[in-house]
Amino acid sequence: MLIVGIAGGTGSGKTTVVKKIMENFPRNEVVVLSQDSYYRDNKHLALEERQKINFDHPNSIEFELLVEHLKLLKAGKSIKQPIYSYLTCLRSDEYEVIEPKKVTIVEGILIFSNKALLEMFDIKAFVYADADDRLIRVIHRDTLERGRDVKTVLERYLKSVKPMHEQFIEPSKVYADLIIPEGGQNKVAIEVLTSIIEKNLALEK
Repeated sequence: MLIVGIAGGTGSGKTTVVKKIMENFPRNEVVVLSQDSYYRDNKHLALEERQKINFDHPNSIEFELLVEHLKLLKAGKSIKQPIYSYLTCLRSDEYEVIEPKKVTIVEGILIFSNKALLEMFDIKAFVYADADDRLIRVIHRDTLERGRDVKTVLERYLKSVKPMHEQFIEPSKVYADLIIPEGGQNKVAIEVLTSIIEKNLALEK
């Protein structure tokens, strides 16, 4: 099994890059694991307290479970991936069963910050976008999809998103094999990454 890590800042276009790559492979060959599914379960906290959690810090992610799940998939076993709600800041009691595929793509802002996880990636790509562009996308996404108002989004950006990006995410791009500027709009970089995946798959046969 080939494991591809795709990192980058919040709003950099990682999800679009992943979608573009998946279009080049049959559905039964590629599966995607999102770092966001592995936010720690905080049922012991009240909603008001959960909303104060710094979700841009590595400590907010249960990396141990993500690494364990990747090991299970690599061993040919299925996993029960958590389902996380941004509205309640909780994991659902339900889960998604993921079957092992030839390619597993792991995407998330902090995936290169964890040493154990980093060592599992066969290919590492970092999606880069200008800070202003990322902020615009974050405002658009969080107001439409996560029920937040613009003031709340900007306060969170200044308090946690921006400083955590500078402390953990931006420095982690040094681990990337490939840097993709302009996210999903960079057709050449996506073609290059797709070609690398195809060549690695061919070597595994």
